[in-house]
Amino acid sequence: MASPRVTLFLSIPFMIIGFLLSRSPFMMTSVSPSKPWADGPMKLITTPQFQTKKTDIFTSGATHMALLHNSILRGYNSIYHQAPLLLEQDKADFIGYALAWYRFVKSHHDDEEASLFTKVEELLQDTTVFEETHHEHESFLAGLAEFEKYLSGLKTPTDFSADELLRIMGTFQEPFEKHFHSEISTIAKFSEHPNAPKEGTPENTAAAATFKAWGKSTVTKAGMTDVVPFFLLNLDRTVEDGMWANWPPMPAPIKWGLINIAGAFHSGWWKFASCDSNGQPQELWAYRAAAIKAQREEQTKA
Repeated sequence: MASPRVTLFLSIPFMIIGFLLSRSPFMMTSVSPSKPWADGPMKLITTPQFQTKKTDIFTSGATHMALLHNSILRGYNSIYHQAPLLLEQDKADFIGYALAWYRFVKSHHDDEEASLFTKVEELLQDTTVFEETHHEHESFLAGLAEFEKYLSGLKTPTDFSADELLRIMGTFQEPFEKHFHSEISTIAKFSEHPNAPKEGTPENTAAAATFKAWGKSTVTKAGMTDVVPFFLLNLDRTVEDGMWANWPPMPAPIKWGLINIAGAFHSGWWKFASCDSNGQPQELWAYRAAAIKAQREEQTKA
């Protein structure tokens, strides 16, 4: 018979797993949206593959980029809608959620500039293809930095001001939205570039592998317990006739773990996400919380 000490030691991993699962997005209650949702004010992107039915590497690459961009845009929209409705007890988690969005965007931008753009320029033997994109990046970086500075500089969550956050977001919303849409068109049009690799060539295969590897690494290296859950919990798997229900491609247990185990480390943040752990659109938390509060106040009066 195992000693009590050994039994306790062996039970620790199960206790930790149980604790994490109790905090995971999988355990959160989801309600279908009935109020303004995360498809505005920034307009979401229709993927080039859905729109054109083309499957060349640049249409596919632009499509996967569009899906990633849409997660970021839903994140922005979810912050925009919920900031004015926050209850005092939700402010700390909301600030964490909003800063996770910032880290997602900043890492995505930096990784494009440092890696993806250079590789595509080399592939097309043309250093001018991203000139306009570079200018677009510069157009919103100052506002993005102010967003992070404001939230990180709050002495306490109580000091949070929705009016101030929305003011800052308004300073970069237009150029941000323009860029996130135009970059997709830019990449899709590379299929018409005179140096674009032909289907079936080794260069085409290598280019496809480059897009795939970059797409896989750009989110995971940004943060496994903050950016990855943010990304996956703002992916709507119902869009475009369910065409992307299994995107990004990975074994189901791995995806489940990234959402529910990695997501458990900052469990309070994810109630603000636009989608539930199954990728279904959900009512934004701040609307639900406000309704619950109003209902309780009515019951107290009665």
